[in-house]
Amino acid sequence: MVKSAYIHIPFCKKICSYCDFCKVFYNTNFCKRYLLAMEKEIHDYYQNEELDTIYIGGGTPSSLSILELEKLFQILSIFRRSNHCEITIEANFDSITKEKIDLFKKYGVNRISFGLETTHDWILQKMNRCLDLDYVKEIISYCKRIGIDNINVDLMYAFPGESLEDVEEDVSFILSLDVCHISTYSLILEEHTKLYLDNVKTISEELDSNMYQRICVLLKDYVHYETSNFAKDDKYSKHNLCYWKNKEYYGFGLGASGYYGDIRYSNTRSMTHYLQDKYRYQEEKLSIYDKMEYEVILNLRTKWGISKSAFFISYGKKLEDVYSYSDLVERGYLIEKDDYVMIPYSYWYLSNEILVLLLEEFHDE
Repeated sequence: MVKSAYIHIPFCKKICSYCDFCKVFYNTNFCKRYLLAMEKEIHDYYQNEELDTIYIGGGTPSSLSILELEKLFQILSIFRRSNHCEITIEANFDSITKEKIDLFKKYGVNRISFGLETTHDWILQKMNRCLDLDYVKEIISYCKRIGIDNINVDLMYAFPGESLEDVEEDVSFILSLDVCHISTYSLILEEHTKLYLDNVKTISEELDSNMYQRICVLLKDYVHYETSNFAKDDKYSKHNLCYWKNKEYYGFGLGASGYYGDIRYSNTRSMTHYLQDKYRYQEEKLSIYDKMEYEVILNLRTKWGISKSAFFISYGKKLEDVYSYSDLVERGYLIEKDDYVMIPYSYWYLSNEILVLLLEEFHDE
């Protein structure tokens, strides 16, 4: 049963040079029409389930005006929410205001994810971003003061020309904010982004690895519960855990994706089509083996790994009968601990390579 919903707001006041997410420049006329189209999509597909998580991402949801945000939350009021529902919204510091935070609080938002990325002006300039560090501190403090203390801050590293010392300074600043969740992302040069088109070169794999390892050491007081995510006080991202545990979820909005029953789907990235109520772009009907592969890939991103008993309950097959992983255990790339199979922490940086090796050992019975 679906217990989560992702809502995509594609509008941005600025387009970051590294971003390959579905986004468009903010336009108040398009925004009004977009919200009406999304309202219709939700009415067409939502089956009245009680939701445990709602995640409003983008794009930059905080780029919307107060009136537009009011309309958005009124649309989302159709969702039935559990008593412990986690409601997250993404925000950038150059478009957030205390008035908007008050509005989030009014409509039940209890978690905010802020895109900080870096504290260094020269990197921000190349990212086509701007940041006032004093304002960052002020906004974080205000969120806590009004009772929204479940806060995530994003850190991006491995930018061309960036040093290990630059990354340490970024982490030090984020630690000074005393937030309960930190997400870290190594820069990937995606096609069609400005950085890719400008033929920017990535840093060496060795330096990337050193940055990752250094971040892990600096965030030792947090629980490193997923390859790129750190939390304290058990403030894991419940919504993202839905993905990593391979649970079903709705995806509403331009370019959103979802998983419902035997179908994984992606919405159109064409604003023209979306405003014409042509929402779905692609649907993939999953076989049992497709589902098992998603289960393995996603579960092994986390510190808990994959439960062999849960796998058997879900698919009627033993994990070891579907994937021959004993050799990977012998080589130290996987660990078996009680009911669980996991990637040892020392090899998390190589998790993608290990997953490739594991999937090569698939047996279609």
